[in-house]
Amino acid sequence: MHPSEMPHKPEKHVCDHLRKLEDYLMSQGIPPTASGQVWSMNCRFWIYFKAVLDCAALRKRFELPAFVVEHQNDDPRSGREKGLVCETCKDALMGYHPLDGARLPVVS
Repeated sequence: MHPSEMPHKPEKHVCDHLRKLEDYLMSQGIPPTASGQVWSMNCRFWIYFKAVLDCAALRKRFELPAFVVEHQNDDPRSGREKGLVCETCKDALMGYHPLDGARLPVVS
């Protein structure tokens, strides 16, 4: 099962480095599709949203620190995705891969 298919846990949140962006996505009505510890022990808490995230624009808009990096998985077998990962806390906010989200909102 791809992590984007896991149930969302609304009682948990990402780290403070990503929290303002998480709150913004929620305030814009972008629905979370899933959340939890994904892939490995190297991931703490990831939230998947039903949107395409313009990572460069969001990094600039929210003045994210250098250790919050863009992550993009292009492998359709394991589940394509694109988002922002905090390398310090191992949390992430993920959206659909641009090739898969043509009909979804783009959040910038």
